[in-house]
Amino acid sequence: MQILKPIPHETIWGGKRLLPYTEGKRTHLGHLYSIVSNGEFESKIINSKYKNRLFKDYFNDVKHKYNLDGYELFPFVIALVDPAEDLSIQVHPNDDFANKYENRKYGKNESWYFIEPPTNGWLFNGSKLKSIEGIKTKIDQNRVEEDVIDHLAIQKGDYVFVEAGTIHAATHGALFYEIEENCNLTYRFFDYNRKDKNGNSRELHIGKALKAINPNLKSEPKRYDGKEIKERLYSTKLYEKETEYKNKSKTLECLTILNGESSLDNIKIQTGTTLVLEPNEEVKLNTSTFIIARPTTDEGK
Repeated sequence: MQILKPIPHETIWGGKRLLPYTEGKRTHLGHLYSIVSNGEFESKIINSKYKNRLFKDYFNDVKHKYNLDGYELFPFVIALVDPAEDLSIQVHPNDDFANKYENRKYGKNESWYFIEPPTNGWLFNGSKLKSIEGIKTKIDQNRVEEDVIDHLAIQKGDYVFVEAGTIHAATHGALFYEIEENCNLTYRFFDYNRKDKNGNSRELHIGKALKAINPNLKSEPKRYDGKEIKERLYSTKLYEKETEYKNKSKTLECLTILNGESSLDNIKIQTGTTLVLEPNEEVKLNTSTFIIARPTTDEGK
């Protein structure tokens, strides 16, 4: 079992609900990364013989044993997300776009599980307009919120898959578990004209966004209802108020605590902590709610 140290990430739109699960002084926190290895952020292991080493070192050492050799990097990133303000209207590239313009093997699909719903009861998701020219015109007119972006109603406990190419943005008041394919490419094309602490507008990527958007895509909420949900590079399953778990698969599994507190290897395990379990490893926890995420093996891709 590998225990990973969560990585806090302050953002312009972040809130305060994740601050109790971090160290150091911060005023707001958008992401609490529980497992990430993308060159910008790198998770560190805080127990086992890999203590104080990067998770990527461990993954490179063991991936051949678990049919994960096809991944140069660990295939997904997990974070808890707390937006006190709406995120920028954005889109992620699909594989074709990522290959052609960014020299990446994969684009980015992502999924969100809502621990708490947005204050307004909806996300920005999908497009009201079905032509790229129409979207471009509305961007030029500064009417993205009014005339382009559609809404998606969200309740507590909803699971939402956001396919690459979907116009989307999380909205204020939500608290959610995010798992995304390991491609840190986001094209912002509207940011409410807000400024950062230095009075500067954030960079927009309108040209790439217009090429990456598929205006026909829109997400639909699902529920776990005790079942595993499978996407192309990962599968996830929710466990509520559990006290023990055993990895019965043939590959690595990532157990991320959503609520609860335990102690393992004399380390405090709490909201935002991820444990990486090898096959047949098991853990005993105090009553906890957690999500298990499993990478798709080479056999299943």
